[in-house]
Amino acid sequence: MAELLPFRTQGIVEAGCDEAGRGCLAGPVVAAAVILPADFSHPLLNDSKKLTSKQRDLLRPIIEGAAISYHVCFVSEREIESINILQASLKGMYRAAAELQPLPHELLIDGNKILKNGQFIAHAIIKGDGIYQSIAAASVLAKTYRDEYMEQLHEQFPMYQWIENKGYPTISHRKAIQQFGACEHHRQTFNLLGSEQLTLQFD
Repeated sequence: MAELLPFRTQGIVEAGCDEAGRGCLAGPVVAAAVILPADFSHPLLNDSKKLTSKQRDLLRPIIEGAAISYHVCFVSEREIESINILQASLKGMYRAAAELQPLPHELLIDGNKILKNGQFIAHAIIKGDGIYQSIAAASVLAKTYRDEYMEQLHEQFPMYQWIENKGYPTISHRKAIQQFGACEHHRQTFNLLGSEQLTLQFD
């Protein structure tokens, strides 16, 4: 496994940004922004999708304790429906970055899009969570915060089994929507019941 890079540009304040929940049928999209010290390293740190839930849970307090600054932002289902999931994901990352102290000079955004007219200089980094430490750290925070939130919602809506699927479009989740109907936490503009042609995407 290649070692993650500590920064893109030496000598400036960079924040890594990532999101979790973009491909879900229910729940918010959760974005995180993280500024790490240049000398930070941890052998487990990687793209959150390549880690187990136990590894992510172990890393979260380590990242939070070591970070110069971090912030996590929740973008609601209703806003996702209003502006679309891509815009909601990007706005969540920029909002998280705007809460950092100090404010970053530049953002490293996981993916291939940045906001037009955003308040920061930003760089879209395809698969950036497997390249830069700060983006990987943001991916871990976004994923753990969102998973924790969906597990809490499961207590109110156990029929959807969010404690297991976290709102992603699994077969059992879609069967539950068909049986019980959608609730206020489902994204009504999404294809909740799916089709044979639908390709399921997971964080």
